[in-house]
Amino acid sequence: MGGAGGAASKSWKEKHPGSKPFTIAAAVCMEDGNEKFWQFLETVRELTVYKKGDSEYSYYNLILKKAGQFLSNLQINLLKFALSIRAYSPTVQMFQQIAADEPPPEGCSAFVVIHEKHTCKTNAIKKLLKKATKRPRPYLFKGDHKFPALKEDGPVVILYAEMGTKDFVKFHKILSEKAQKEEIVYVLRHYVQQKPNSRKMYLSGYGVELAIKSTEYKAVDDTQVKGANETKEEEDEEEEEESDVQGFLFGRLKQMHPDLKNNLMEFKKHLIETTNNMEPLKVWEMQDLSFQAATRIMSAPVYDALKVMKDTAQNFPIRARSLTRVPVDKKMQNEIEENQKVLFVDPVQEDTGDYMKLAELFYHHDVPLRIGIVFILSTKEEIDGNEDAGVALWRTFNYIAEESDTSQAFMSIINMYHEVKGGNVLTVDDVKHVLRSEYPHADVQSILDVHSEYDEGRKAGATFYKKSGLGPLPQALFNGVPFPREEMDAAELETLILQRIFDATGFFQRAVFMGLLDDHVNAVDFLMDQNNVVSRINPRILGAERSYIHFRSTSVPFHVEDFSTFSFLDSQDKSAVISDNMKYLTKKDEDALYAVTVWIIADFDKPAGRRLLSNALKSLKTSSHTRVGILNNPSSKIQEDNTAIARGILAAFLTQNNSNLKSFLSKLSKEETAKSLAAGTKIVKILIPGMDGDTFEKKYNTLGLDIIKTHQMFCQEVLKLLPGQMAVISNGRVLGPLDENEFSAEDFNLLEKITYSTSAEKIKAIVKEMGNSSKSGSDLIMKIDALLSSLPKTETRQDVELLKEQHSVVKVKPQENDPFYDIIAIVDPLTREAQKMTHLLIVLKDIINMKLRLFLNCRSKLSEVPLKSFYRFVLEPELTYGINKHLPSEPIAKFLELPESPLLTLNMITPESWLVEAVNSSCDLDNIHLQEIKGAVTAEYELEYILLEGHCFDVTTGQPPRGLQFTLGTKKNPVMVDTIVMANLGYFQLKANPGAWTLRLRKGRSEEIYQVFSHEGTDSVADLTDVIVVLNNFRSKIIKVQVQKKPDKVNEELLTDGTTGKKGSVESVARFSEEIPADEKKKESDILNIFSVASGHLYERFLRIMMLSVLRHTKTPVKFWFLKNYLSPTFKDVIPHMAQKYGFRYELVQYKWPRWLYQQTEKQRIIWGYKILFLDVLFPLAVDKIIFVDADQIVRSDLKELRDLDLNGAPYGYTPFCDSRREMDGYRFWKSGYWASHLGKRKYHISALYVVDLKKFRKIAAGDRLRGQYQALSQDPNSLSNLDQDLPNNMIHQVAIKSLPQEWLWCETWCDDKSKKKAKTIDLCNNPQTKEPKLKAAARIVPEWVDYDSEIRNLIQQIEREKKNLTSLFQKEYLNTLQNSIRVVTLLVNSSCSILGKPCSPLVPFAIVSKNLSSKQKESMNSNHALIIFY
Repeated sequence: MGGAGGAASKSWKEKHPGSKPFTIAAAVCMEDGNEKFWQFLETVRELTVYKKGDSEYSYYNLILKKAGQFLSNLQINLLKFALSIRAYSPTVQMFQQIAADEPPPEGCSAFVVIHEKHTCKTNAIKKLLKKATKRPRPYLFKGDHKFPALKEDGPVVILYAEMGTKDFVKFHKILSEKAQKEEIVYVLRHYVQQKPNSRKMYLSGYGVELAIKSTEYKAVDDTQVKGANETKEEEDEEEEEESDVQGFLFGRLKQMHPDLKNNLMEFKKHLIETTNNMEPLKVWEMQDLSFQAATRIMSAPVYDALKVMKDTAQNFPIRARSLTRVPVDKKMQNEIEENQKVLFVDPVQEDTGDYMKLAELFYHHDVPLRIGIVFILSTKEEIDGNEDAGVALWRTFNYIAEESDTSQAFMSIINMYHEVKGGNVLTVDDVKHVLRSEYPHADVQSILDVHSEYDEGRKAGATFYKKSGLGPLPQALFNGVPFPREEMDAAELETLILQRIFDATGFFQRAVFMGLLDDHVNAVDFLMDQNNVVSRINPRILGAERSYIHFRSTSVPFHVEDFSTFSFLDSQDKSAVISDNMKYLTKKDEDALYAVTVWIIADFDKPAGRRLLSNALKSLKTSSHTRVGILNNPSSKIQEDNTAIARGILAAFLTQNNSNLKSFLSKLSKEETAKSLAAGTKIVKILIPGMDGDTFEKKYNTLGLDIIKTHQMFCQEVLKLLPGQMAVISNGRVLGPLDENEFSAEDFNLLEKITYSTSAEKIKAIVKEMGNSSKSGSDLIMKIDALLSSLPKTETRQDVELLKEQHSVVKVKPQENDPFYDIIAIVDPLTREAQKMTHLLIVLKDIINMKLRLFLNCRSKLSEVPLKSFYRFVLEPELTYGINKHLPSEPIAKFLELPESPLLTLNMITPESWLVEAVNSSCDLDNIHLQEIKGAVTAEYELEYILLEGHCFDVTTGQPPRGLQFTLGTKKNPVMVDTIVMANLGYFQLKANPGAWTLRLRKGRSEEIYQVFSHEGTDSVADLTDVIVVLNNFRSKIIKVQVQKKPDKVNEELLTDGTTGKKGSVESVARFSEEIPADEKKKESDILNIFSVASGHLYERFLRIMMLSVLRHTKTPVKFWFLKNYLSPTFKDVIPHMAQKYGFRYELVQYKWPRWLYQQTEKQRIIWGYKILFLDVLFPLAVDKIIFVDADQIVRSDLKELRDLDLNGAPYGYTPFCDSRREMDGYRFWKSGYWASHLGKRKYHISALYVVDLKKFRKIAAGDRLRGQYQALSQDPNSLSNLDQDLPNNMIHQVAIKSLPQEWLWCETWCDDKSKKKAKTIDLCNNPQTKEPKLKAAARIVPEWVDYDSEIRNLIQQIEREKKNLTSLFQKEYLNTLQNSIRVVTLLVNSSCSILGKPCSPLVPFAIVSKNLSSKQKESMNSNHALIIFY
């Protein structure tokens, strides 16, 4: 990004570590199963072709070729993509960190660890194994590569090596042989020995935004502009790329007229500016912009539509003007608007009384809940209610309901349970007492006796209970969904039911909104019609643990009767033979497509097996989706005399039509038939009328036993069933082994419903479209269902059915005759989501075969500009290599041919778990003004940390333990980072990197009072006190930790006045602060803690001056705290030198905006948020008070006075806005409207200076209250316009503000000149009347500001001279070996950093922006250069 020419910089190429593509390919194979990983390893274990002189490109292709032996074409594309985005690099880096923690023996490129003993010699393994089991067994991680073996109780040998090297092969040969002999458990961990200067790794998968800034107040540092112009090289004179600007080819024109080069460049700039017209749009011009963008997209050819949408969204500021001239396609608009209308108890059980009283509670409080009680009573035909309390209760209920009504009968039952004393059960006397007291004239005897008239419906409850399959009593169902057994506690059920009500409300609201439920629809009928409603509960069918048969996609040329060949086949082929040769029974004699295929596995010559078959036949009478096949699993050795029924069943399947088959099987399954056959009756004597007896008899006599042997082998080897065990298989899902009488006809019906509704119905619809025949089509449905259902469950797919898709849907067709992914995208083309989504879809199209339907969901009547930024998403489908094919090209974000007029600010839009920082830049990234910059603007960012996030709760109270501290570290270094738990959701975050980490309670009050109770989402067992967490990818890691107070600390609190006196609370993990000699450490309470934030060179200049003014007016030791997130590389370079010269301490604090807290998108508002929202978690508990001072303030007094000021119980103190400058009354917005009524007699306070009592602040949960109010208000665009200021003023009634004396903050805009002489600080407030630039105002208002500025500028110049002298010799030495290149913006990792024993900052995004670059420069940008970074 710069002038007409591009600036060139020097770069240094260094070979990328050669093992990485191989290691990552192995990791991809691991995704397909541990077996595939080791197969791949064996194939390439001696891969040592990557030697000096070979290019990485050839190595990359070799890896793809080798991986192709094990992976499909789709998997190869995914491997390329994984390599491109470095998806498995964190996994490799994790193993590097684990290896560093061992640590590695000196000088070893590969080594083994055998129960805490290390060696890099293969001949030492035998010796170390001898007493290994007497030493502690090592901890193994979930992601460890374990060599396949049945025995896992032997000594564990962990090999750390780089796969494909000779040292690896040497160790692997010995260890794999020992593992196969079951002598050891062999574990492999990746370990690459690298040099400290290894080239950093470039990453992708992030966005870069150039947002347009407001220029109402000038905020550009004038020194920056001069410096940029002085240091930039002259314009490159190379030939321009042959691309036209409004029809002109400027490269060719410059060749033809070299004397007019400068004129031509000025003309080109003029054309770019006029083409990319950024004049503000009128409101009427904005109204249809979204539809106009959609029209442009839909008018483009399908293959260009995504590119047009990407360009429109990502470059909207310069495309907006041309969009206003596009006439809206009315057919498209009408279609979009049409589519948008669519888019959117046992009565005598001891605890029964508790549940009845709970029902009474809901009833009396008019909770919107319909309560039904099902009594499970005796089903005897004749029973005396004078002897059975349950029956007595039932008959009494019916009597009262008839005499009065149901509600009175319900209350009478409640009264009966009130008669029951604690620990007892309901008795007949309790029932009689209530009946006689409420109905004294009732004939109790006739009501309760055997011949009672009030017995109707007594058996219904028990019948339903049995049929439903519900477990032990009591049971509770909410809208038909049973409560889990662990929740059936009457004391807790009230809360749980209320929660269920809240959860269900959303469901009903959606149904009403969609028109599915209204006043004319019965709500119960509506619930009963839902797909998840079943008639019966069977845990085996409904349970989460499921296993499936792995079918082959194609048939195999083997027959089920060929037992000898069958015995040699593997599991997949055995399954294929059984599937191909299976015969089926259906409800009707028709050639139809069946969605559900059920196999019955049993010994049908045993009663239990015949009952299972009979139940299946009964269910088939009401089935319309199922076909049934049978498999024999004999209990004993297979002989003709013990397989008569089995052979009869098989012969019938092979010879009879469906109707006769069904009747014959029904007869065979009866016990009298089995007894008759056992008595010697010939099977042909029991044939039913209509059967083809001759064909049946012939097949029965010649069938033989091989087919039954095949069935038995399949059951035992594939299904893992013992002889005679029963099972049912539904679309490949195995349910078994089953107990006798476990599976009823109702269970078969339930199984069909579940299988059909969850997956088979949808699969059938697709297969039907394909036109497959009934047998092959039904087989295909079964196999696809088994495959898809066996995969890990993800989010449920939401089907989108729109009314029309002719004019407003971009359709990309898939390649024919290949499997494809059906992708539906819905987006407004002019949104931040569209900026990212379009690029993602383009990349996805290159990776997978996809059918895309992109619905344009436009907004109408826009009243403001929908997008105010340029955007690039850095993501490629595979690695690309430069011209010399040696190193891969770095992924970059390029902004080319931008207009020069707007002021821009660069924002990194990264994944939630990334913490990045700018490490190198050619200009002020917060204020990029291309008119004042010559050449290209480059920026380099580094991914410092991957976040570990979590939520913590006290298991006793259920509340977050506010002030609890956690530490994160390794075995060698237990405490590397720390954090504090918020009250909001018990949230905490810790900065980490790929590796295995141990989370502990911090030593001090946290560890003294609390202990870890349990944890979820971690990588160690739940009851382990030291919580092990593994970070092995770029995705977010969120854990849950439950803690509990120690028995002797139950009444103690964390946040007390004794906090700072405890060891461990004082120490802060100052990862980013300078080292402090022990003799210079002062008493912590005597330090003046100053907090400030800044972004951009101008405000960093102000910040340095503010720091100097603070130091000049105090003798108290000062420690500055700066928010690191937005500081420039220049500031971070200078601050250590300032600390050394002026004798202060500093720390750079960092906090990632929590994902659950409403996100701001503008950088300035994000910074305002950081000023106020995270005060309770940014600083260690040792810091009692902190003073925030705005960067553009000048201090004229000792801030120790402010720190020691009594805040009268308030958590913080602010200065009110001045009222003395009367001419500004019209701008005092707090004097009228909302603020006047909200504040009452209170003052509106300015946020430029405030002091915070952090002890009080945390004690009253002020931070949590502020975040809660922010969450409530922030989504309203008309609220919190000055976020950092409006929020505390808005919360003044909940979180009190101490009004500081007025002299603590003087500002010329609001305070009169007379009060200036008393000012203790001067703030350079913006003046809404004059709009005076801050630099000019600073020199005019504060005379000493110029002196401070000059002093610091001299210091910076001195620092630069010293730095230049130190590096000049190094630069000269390498000058002749460096080649020209454009700096690129990428993300990199220093792979060796973890070997140094600390989680260094490994990863880097990097961005480049340029307007006009020569063809050679652009070619260089796309080549394989890595930027040298001098530290």
